[in-house]
Amino acid sequence: MIDDLSKKFLKAGKLPPDLLSNLINKLENIDNRVLLGPGIGEDAAFVSFGSKTLIAKADPITFATDRIGWYAIQVNANDIAVSGGTPKWFLATLLLPESEPVSTAKDIFGQISEAASEIGVTVIGGHTEITFGLSRPIICGTMLGESAPSETVKTSTAAVGDEIILTSGIAIEGTAIIAREHVEKLRISGLTEFQIKKASAFIDSPGISVVNAAKAAASTGLVTSMHDPTEGGLSGALVELSKASNTGMAIDAGRVHIYPETEAICKALDLDPWGLIASGAVLLTAKQGSSKKIIDRLNQDELSAEIIGEVTKSSNGITRTMNGVTKPIPVFDRDEIARIYSADAPL
Repeated sequence: MIDDLSKKFLKAGKLPPDLLSNLINKLENIDNRVLLGPGIGEDAAFVSFGSKTLIAKADPITFATDRIGWYAIQVNANDIAVSGGTPKWFLATLLLPESEPVSTAKDIFGQISEAASEIGVTVIGGHTEITFGLSRPIICGTMLGESAPSETVKTSTAAVGDEIILTSGIAIEGTAIIAREHVEKLRISGLTEFQIKKASAFIDSPGISVVNAAKAAASTGLVTSMHDPTEGGLSGALVELSKASNTGMAIDAGRVHIYPETEAICKALDLDPWGLIASGAVLLTAKQGSSKKIIDRLNQDELSAEIIGEVTKSSNGITRTMNGVTKPIPVFDRDEIARIYSADAPL
């Protein structure tokens, strides 16, 4: 329920799912070409365009300040890819603080150009503005892609009995951002220069792009749903998948890969990797018995993946079994990285 909103205040991060759902439900679809509109957990919108389906996504870069142009291309392309599409066209709204060096704009444009070229995307427009009240540059990206209508993939189509697969590992993006943006804090917390350097390279290796992983998985024709874990981490992604498909989830924590550098950073800063921004992984589902073929296909491209659980009835909720104990999955009211930027940040 939304009531007396003037007495409720927002924290950094996504809008709470219940609030967002209520707001979305008030929107009208007046165009029958819209095949998939806004919804909790869905990564992109689908619009019928003749023999193709247009796939559209908008996503900002707000936590990172380093290489934000490159980030913007990658994270928006990810959502097109997990929707079964090919990223094609990009628009950016770049907001810069007053008195920002001109070189910043030049650098960000260069980053956008480099990243777009890497994945075959064309920059087709956008907007730039120097604006009041900003402490750092912010970029809001919109990516358009396309797919054959029969090849689109939703989040909402996961079904009871499906196996849940996770590629790579969790909190890759969060690990990279913290290592690149909060070096001194990590040094004070006891991380070595080697750990910090290796974690900062996570942006490229294992990398935050999932375009190739999503494409490989989708090529099998066996995927029942795909989702791109981002803000809110794996825990948030599972909640979104559950809400979108009206199902429950049973997760085996021992099968969820967490990189040593991620564990070290989270331990040092008292963060939970399950709630840390997680671009770099694909969360997908498949019918019982199909997962091995999907994982084998990913392995062909040297991409790791693991069955981490099963889709269950919605009445079961989302559970996590860790060290033989099964409990409800931890739920975070905002991404763990937001705590670093807030007054209650550790250290």
